[in-house]
Amino acid sequence: MRSPALRHVLTHLITPLLMCIGMGLAYMGAFVTPEPHHLPVAVVGSAPKAKVFAQTVKDTAGDKLDVRTVATRADAVDLLKSREVTGAYVPSAKAPELLVASAASDMGATAVEKVFAPVAVEQGVPLKVTDVAEPVTDDPTGQGLFFLLIALSIGSYASVAALGAAGAALSMRVRALLTLGVSAAVSGIGALLAGPVFHLAHHDLAGVWGMAWLYSAGILFIGVGLHTFLKRWTTLTMMVLFVMLNFTSSGGLFRPELQNGFFGTLHAFWNGAGFVEGVRSLLYFGDDGLSRNVSTLVVWLLVGLVVTGIAALYERPRRARHAVGHPGTATTEAEATATPAVLPTEREAARAAEEEVEETVGV
Repeated sequence: MRSPALRHVLTHLITPLLMCIGMGLAYMGAFVTPEPHHLPVAVVGSAPKAKVFAQTVKDTAGDKLDVRTVATRADAVDLLKSREVTGAYVPSAKAPELLVASAASDMGATAVEKVFAPVAVEQGVPLKVTDVAEPVTDDPTGQGLFFLLIALSIGSYASVAALGAAGAALSMRVRALLTLGVSAAVSGIGALLAGPVFHLAHHDLAGVWGMAWLYSAGILFIGVGLHTFLKRWTTLTMMVLFVMLNFTSSGGLFRPELQNGFFGTLHAFWNGAGFVEGVRSLLYFGDDGLSRNVSTLVVWLLVGLVVTGIAALYERPRRARHAVGHPGTATTEAEATATPAVLPTEREAARAAEEEVEETVGV
């Protein structure tokens, strides 16, 4: 290709086109056709009739449902509050009841209602739906935490371009300190959004901030470390890790039981799921499962620290060689004369850093 300018533009178009493909595959693959896959439900009752009914439901649904029986309604409520089941059906000839916990998943509660509502219709009686864990009135669908996740993610991975590209001339130690500061700022903004602004968290706001900081710091340290090796491809990599795979597996819109096996598997250990499920545990489920989700966020932060440490070791000899070649002495007349010759290179580096920052896309 004869035109360097045209080649430069076409090269930079690769990233957005790959983002387009990746976002389409990830979002449409995860969200377009939600269907139950081994959705856990319970039938209340210890009599043979209840067990027969549960087996009938299982045989009818096939792999869509995992059906168990529990002896009492209180046992079913405990399972819902520990998020071991998505719904529990209490059979009755006159007043059947469906127990759900919509704070765990509004979509899950809707899916369970679609399963058991026809049973009541066949009996000719109304189905009573009881929500044992409702989200706050300021977040009636419980999906506000998913959008909080998006805000934290964009603030974190978009900052990587500034820290990695624009801050490339700084030592890794300085960039690491800046990363701590940025993660504190991003998580602070998240806490303000979750608390005083949109009132998603009516209590334990400090805990929400703590998990937001763990989440943001993990992303930032991973990104700053990767930038040493990936340069302008860091943005695409961060999009894959913390948007395409992260938002879709977080459980913020659909629980893993309503997604295919790929995203359901990621939900078990991805950091977005750790944040969303951790905040749910804190706000709605009496800290049940909180330690596991916090551990997930800590592991991702440790990975980020390791990646950043490896990047620092990789950069150290290069910086040492650069320091030897450019000792900090006073500028001589010859050096002053030679300065214009190196300015184009400096301008190119600055322009490359600016282009990389501009390529960062918020989704």
